Amino acid sequence: MIPFDTVIRGARWFDGTGAPSAVRDIGIRDGRVAAVSVGPLDTTDCPEVVEAGGRWVIPGMVDIHTHYDVEVLRGPDLTESVRHGITTILLGSCSLSTVHVGAVDAGDLFGRVEAIPRQHVIEHVEAAKDWSSADEYVTALERLALGPNLAAFIGHSDLRTATLGLDRATRQEVRPTGSEQRRMERMLTEALDAGFVGMSAQQLLFDKLDGDLCRSRTLPSTYAKAREMRGLRRILRDRERVIQAGPDATHPQTILYQALHSIGLPSARWGRKPLKTSLLSAADIKAIPFVIHLMRGLAATVNRLGADFRWQHLPVPFEVYADGIDLVIFEEFGAGAAALHLQEKLARDELMRDPAYRARYRKDYESKYGPRVWHRDFFDAEIVACPDPTVVGKSFGQVGQERGGAHPVDAFLDLVLEHGTAIRWRTTISGHRPHVLKKIAAEQGVQMGFSDAGAHLRNMAFYNFGLRLLKHVLDAERAGTPFLSVERAVHRLTGELADWYGIDAGHLRVGDRADLVVIDPAHLDATLEEYAEAPVEHYDGLSRMVNRNDAAVPLVMVGGTTVWREGAATDVLGVERTGRFLRAGEESREQLTATGVSPAPRSVPAGPRPAPARG
Repeated sequence: MIPFDTVIRGARWFDGTGAPSAVRDIGIRDGRVAAVSVGPLDTTDCPEVVEAGGRWVIPGMVDIHTHYDVEVLRGPDLTESVRHGITTILLGSCSLSTVHVGAVDAGDLFGRVEAIPRQHVIEHVEAAKDWSSADEYVTALERLALGPNLAAFIGHSDLRTATLGLDRATRQEVRPTGSEQRRMERMLTEALDAGFVGMSAQQLLFDKLDGDLCRSRTLPSTYAKAREMRGLRRILRDRERVIQAGPDATHPQTILYQALHSIGLPSARWGRKPLKTSLLSAADIKAIPFVIHLMRGLAATVNRLGADFRWQHLPVPFEVYADGIDLVIFEEFGAGAAALHLQEKLARDELMRDPAYRARYRKDYESKYGPRVWHRDFFDAEIVACPDPTVVGKSFGQVGQERGGAHPVDAFLDLVLEHGTAIRWRTTISGHRPHVLKKIAAEQGVQMGFSDAGAHLRNMAFYNFGLRLLKHVLDAERAGTPFLSVERAVHRLTGELADWYGIDAGHLRVGDRADLVVIDPAHLDATLEEYAEAPVEHYDGLSRMVNRNDAAVPLVMVGGTTVWREGAATDVLGVERTGRFLRAGEESREQLTATGVSPAPRSVPAGPRPAPARG
């Protein structure tokens, strides 16, 4: 018998379909799962044997919402996601991609809204870009030493900017000409032909441009009108690909429109396919606590009517950190946007000292009505670092009270004037109610995602969201109050996502590519929620805010190659290409047979019995 390249022994095996787990030996050969065995596999001449008793082996997790489009060009290992068990990553979210735009336009698109330093965006794209089409872009990615697998959306703002120019693409009065419309539709078609999973669009109005040319205008995708979107949606619908969209939270009707557009019509005369729609995002927003129930009801209703509609959901509290006044959620109201519009510190400081500006900020702060993301409560904003140690651990509201009863806005602006970006603070804007998070995580119309990995390096990104969901599930199971079985949770993070987006990932059966994660459930604990700082070498050492608990993930394999082991990257990560570009609709599972291979188990012979899946 041909020896295995790797054998994982005695792990509790999850195949990514939601089927019952079981203790099995896993044999890997030529980058694929060659055997899943009830009994011990022969390890003769096998160079790597992993003793995994008491541990889990699951398919590599899928992250459906990232902004790694720039970072991947210089750091294709994407170690910060790989170390948390993510082996497949989707690029091109929120209407942003680097397929067609030039370096400066990419800097203006990504720099401010995604809080990635503009100069690095320009440098990375300028140095790397040798492509002019979607197909050439895929070829360029495949030349890189990819750590994880990649899939991609084409960004609508990318298409618009490349077709109209950034200035025309961000003017309300400009409509694409017929030839410009056809060019965008041709670009979209070419991207789908190249294997992109779909197109991302954006209507959210506090996503603003960087740079000087069009600074503080909203993203180009937000200027598109019905005719333009209708043509692009028709292509996606006909090809059964995905539209990822961010609705305008200040105009809730846009959420309804997106959901209704997803509905297919079965009649012979008016028949049309459902439009696969992934909407941002199902969040239990602290500012508007009732809205999550409307979101859940909307998904269930339109899907019963023939839609294929999903919400993206972050299954952890949405904590944000900020250095001074640099925080994207301030873009949603006039006074905050006015400060962020100014690039120079002296100009910002002058504005923040202006009594008229402060009065405007207080008015915006005290306006508690209408759709919004930030709860606008500086009593719910903890200072975590400051040159003045007497304010650390306090809220801005408390500091104001201690300083003669100053208004919380004045206390905030005074501290920012005094300490600039040296004052660091945090707040939670959504996901603050654990029982609601559990309900959402079990919803059929919800997808696990929205990590924002690669973006908001100093503010918010949730690279380990999958591990944290597994922790919540395991904690609930141990407490006797399950809301998802472990099998169902693994399915939600792996095979369910891969199947819906049409990519070859998320499963761990005989014949599947060996993208897998070994998890130690004993370390799915509170340390997953601790924050650390990690410098990003290719961003001149800018510190990235991360959650890390390397003990929870002893081993990660991509394509049968071990890329992470016991808290450290292996020698191949970032040197050899272990990942690949996954084209939508491609199926590469091989039909393998091997002595001792067992099918998916009908019962769990060892380990805790899983709770029944709900939702």
